[in-house]
Amino acid sequence: MRILFWGTPDFAVPPLRALLGEGHDVIGVVTQPDKPRGRSRSQLDPSPVKQVALEEGLPVLQPEKPRGEEFLDAMRALEPELSVVVAYGQILPRTVIELPRLGTINIHGSILPALRGAAPIQAAILQGMEATGITIMQMVPKLDAGPMLHVLRTPISLDETYGDLHDRLSELGALGIVQALALVGAGVSRPITQDDSLSTYAPKIDREMGRLDFTADALHVARVVRAFDPRPGAFANVRGAEVKCFGVTLLGDGTDQSLDEPTRAAPPGTVRAITSNGVLVRCGTGAVQFSVVQPAGKPRMTPEMWARGRGIAPGDEFVSTIFRHDV
Repeated sequence: MRILFWGTPDFAVPPLRALLGEGHDVIGVVTQPDKPRGRSRSQLDPSPVKQVALEEGLPVLQPEKPRGEEFLDAMRALEPELSVVVAYGQILPRTVIELPRLGTINIHGSILPALRGAAPIQAAILQGMEATGITIMQMVPKLDAGPMLHVLRTPISLDETYGDLHDRLSELGALGIVQALALVGAGVSRPITQDDSLSTYAPKIDREMGRLDFTADALHVARVVRAFDPRPGAFANVRGAEVKCFGVTLLGDGTDQSLDEPTRAAPPGTVRAITSNGVLVRCGTGAVQFSVVQPAGKPRMTPEMWARGRGIAPGDEFVSTIFRHDV
């Protein structure tokens, strides 16, 4: 099959390399336009997928929007038999999805129909799911609703961050697309229609979703921190300044029974101790510990370093907000 590959970020790189490594005929790549950077915005950064494409000598298409006759003509010139889409970053219209003879398939970072949408990896952690996976599906105009071709599952560990799970699912997607194409090629693939009544949605991440609410229980606070580690980072205010929090662990089992009496009596958000292990903060129920912090405008550091710079001390408060995470 002549495969046109669509993708932009790091998540799409292992699947592209897997297709190339298995000898598939990848005849070109579609990726997002280069991003401007620097104060002058005059320097342009290619996407990770474009970098691989250039290394491999593959033709690259970078439309502002993947639609219109000019772009469709560029697609037709490559004569794709199948499109493979992995985190491309834009919705594809029906004309683009159906242009290849065998249509378009997508790698999605959840077990569909759960967590359709832009941020299924973060949502799986926020919701405390014990397992997730990747789904290879046929694309249709409706978001993440096409028939499923292949599913691979994986557990989520209690301390797994978004970054950890992102990298594992990317590699699982690479394995899954190779297996799915083998099944299609052998004529034994049997698409399974999704049950729309069971679908859930994982919305695009915005910055406010990372604002920590220490009136919530410790398990919830820990999930939020892990879901936004390493980026964009969960945050709160201390002494009127913003600080991002990373490397979260629960104190004991996350319940009040794990706490000493002074900690149980402290208001939510109170800093109870700063040690070589991190900063201990009271929650609505239980307590959490952060091993790494990043005050606004500064690099990441240990809480001990932060305390030596007089940025924090026992008795200070991580200010809670009314924002709640209902993903």
